[in-house]
Amino acid sequence: MSPYRTNGLGRFPLADVFRPRGLRSPYATLSLDTFRVTRQAQANGSAAVFPGQWNVEVVQPLRRLVLPIVFLVVLIVGWLALRAPSSPRQLPQTPAPTINKQPVAFATHTFDPAAPPPDMPPLAKGETAECDANFLSSANVRGETRKIDAMRATLTVTGAKVTLQLKINLWLPIGAPPILIDHEEGHRQIAEYSYQTADKLAERIAASYLGRQVEITGADLDEESRKMLQQLATEITDEYSKELDPSAAQLLYDSITDHAKNGVVASDAVAHALKNATLEAPDPSTIRRR
Repeated sequence: MSPYRTNGLGRFPLADVFRPRGLRSPYATLSLDTFRVTRQAQANGSAAVFPGQWNVEVVQPLRRLVLPIVFLVVLIVGWLALRAPSSPRQLPQTPAPTINKQPVAFATHTFDPAAPPPDMPPLAKGETAECDANFLSSANVRGETRKIDAMRATLTVTGAKVTLQLKINLWLPIGAPPILIDHEEGHRQIAEYSYQTADKLAERIAASYLGRQVEITGADLDEESRKMLQQLATEITDEYSKELDPSAAQLLYDSITDHAKNGVVASDAVAHALKNATLEAPDPSTIRRR
């Protein structure tokens, strides 16, 4: 007996496609799942900081009057400092990364299969509908450069801001039957489930970069600093995309439902796929191209 409820509608010659864009995945070559990378990485670097430099202002006409007073103040402060109990040195704290998680942007579109709109992602042969889920991330990394010599410097990451977004578009043919609509809604639910904790994931990844020190070399240390910050920002978005990847649950969902053709209730298949994706996701190499 099948562990899934059916809706009694029997089998339909229907097919669908789920497109989680913005992610890299080993499933990128499958005809039923197309992955497109959409990332933006931004980086800002501060000017070089050189310790030990001070601004000195001398007012000559007041020199004779000011110096004895300053000397007396120094003696008093020094005496109080000797009497005051020592306190542990407070180390500067690196601020936590800023995460801007935007709400899910969702839209449903209907189309004429004989004349699909130009902004609709193309359907492969045998596909009749699709859920286009686009996970977006951008990172802005700040840093401080401390010069060692004319050709070397140490770059310290002092801040990071990550912006996250999920855009979902359902593309349904005019007059699509309820079973196909429910199936595409299931793809949407899996994508939104993956996005629920995306801010926690991004925060953990970005936090691991704060305080990191990197030695840079080159004739133009400011330019090399900007390049390094750009590289670190790209690493943050790459790691976020890799860990967020919901493709295993999506593939298992399609395997359970046979792409809305076997009558399995979509909500049951979604619940099972989310719970068992890591254990039961099909091997992409065994999935037949449609």
